[in-house]
Amino acid sequence: MGLFSFIKDAGAKIFGIGKTSAEEAAEAAADAAEAKRKREEAAAGRLEETISDLQLQVENLDIHISGDLATVKGMAYDQATKEKVVLVVGNSNGIATVDDQMTVEHKEPEAQFHTVVSGDTLGKIAKNYYGNAMKYPVIFEANKPMLKDPDLIYPGQVLRIPALDK
Repeated sequence: MGLFSFIKDAGAKIFGIGKTSAEEAAEAAADAAEAKRKREEAAAGRLEETISDLQLQVENLDIHISGDLATVKGMAYDQATKEKVVLVVGNSNGIATVDDQMTVEHKEPEAQFHTVVSGDTLGKIAKNYYGNAMKYPVIFEANKPMLKDPDLIYPGQVLRIPALDK
């Protein structure tokens, strides 16, 4: 007989069965978008649970993730709690930017943030910000409970650097 050529999507149009390539592609894109949305919702839920487990006091905490952007809302008990929540979210895999829309119940001065680079230690960071390497416990305490050991920090991690009490 031989080889016959056909328009591959014509059968779906003529007989009303199956889907065209365009319909299949659109359906696949919609499925992928829905799967991405579900992953982002699950990640936000895990972050909210982590913040609760860390006993960070935030009323009406709401985290929304879209791509590598996380938006955080709620009322933090104090400035330190607010900053720790931002750090928990921002130091999470896949998050590049945190849109902090939280309010604070008890106002206090904002801390500085420091991104750890290779070779950093809490002592080196304390020397840089406070002029005294022995002030490293201030930084360690300010980043608890995210830090469990003053010797375990890693490049790319962002730390709170609070102002020293006068």
